Amino acid sequence: MKTNLLTRILIAIILGIGAGIILPHTIARVFVTFNSFFSEFLGFAIPLIILGFVTPSIADIGSRAGKVLFATVCIAYSMTLFAGFCSYFVSDTFFPSLISTQAGTRIAEDASLAPYFTITIPPLMNVMTALILAFTLGIGCAKLSSDYLRNAITDFHGIINMVITKIIIPLLPIYIFGIFLNMTISGQVGGIITTFAKIIAVIFALHIGILIFQYCIASFFSGKNPFKSLATMMPAYFTALGTQSSAATIPVTLRQTIKTGVNEDIAGFVIPLCATIHMSGSTLKIVACALALMLTNNIAYNFSIFAGFICMLGITIVAAPGVPGGAIMASLGLLSSILGFSDADNALMISLYIAMDSFGTACNVTGDGAIAQIINRIFKKNNMLH
Repeated sequence: MKTNLLTRILIAIILGIGAGIILPHTIARVFVTFNSFFSEFLGFAIPLIILGFVTPSIADIGSRAGKVLFATVCIAYSMTLFAGFCSYFVSDTFFPSLISTQAGTRIAEDASLAPYFTITIPPLMNVMTALILAFTLGIGCAKLSSDYLRNAITDFHGIINMVITKIIIPLLPIYIFGIFLNMTISGQVGGIITTFAKIIAVIFALHIGILIFQYCIASFFSGKNPFKSLATMMPAYFTALGTQSSAATIPVTLRQTIKTGVNEDIAGFVIPLCATIHMSGSTLKIVACALALMLTNNIAYNFSIFAGFICMLGITIVAAPGVPGGAIMASLGLLSSILGFSDADNALMISLYIAMDSFGTACNVTGDGAIAQIINRIFKKNNMLH
């Protein structure tokens, strides 16, 4: 029977902890060696993932002129930024008292196992170079209207999508297994499990608060009761919980948005677009998990570092919802380059993110309805869509 990614990762965590207790070190080092190779491959792939995700998205947005498009993109990005900054301030307020810094997630070199051998795979470019190149190619593609360049970008996106879905995602549970095996051997896994539970509880409450805020803002424009609108959107919310996909939930989100009183043409334009560019729930999770792991590792941070990280994150994870775990994969480069995360930290981020993936997706798609209400109020006439 085929299991979903969350189930496979949960099984990998449990087995990794058990294996860390009973496996002899000679066998455990085989998995540590695999993890060494996989982390090198992941580091090589991260700039390519950014290039493959961001370039076609920028090209597509840039080629679709119109005031409604511009307004939708600005509002979606603003809501994504708000969710990220809200997550930072809430996490910075509550996490220090909830999370112990005594059991860090970074595996101490003297307590962990070493791989039998290592293979170095240098990335073709660093993260910032990949991001700037993605913007340059995307804008250039939109302005030149070149079918050759667009087809090449589309094909490259397909290749990167295949690398993620056929290589990285299937091997990810083995990688997570190796991380938890090594942490169990080094005696750090107990603190990690406790940290996981606390983080998930806070993030769940936070994403409910974000949705309420978004619909209160929408009600300021539409004049509708925010709680009635939010209740109307609940079928989309629960559909997203089950599908874990913004794209797969579009038909339900569209239907429920129209039921809130949004014009069909407006809803038909805004909802599919926001399924790609509105990432409040994903940004909220990544920021909170990153700050929690930094606290656990006793890594210094400040608002300015996270401000830059959040602004870049809102752009980098655009178009990631089409791939399972795409948002966290696209953010790994920023986590390493801006926040200084290690391979073990990134593996834990992946585990935490996917454990809450359905809730983040539900937050994203439900918030799309609030954006549609705002756009509907600003652009009442159908011809404003063109």
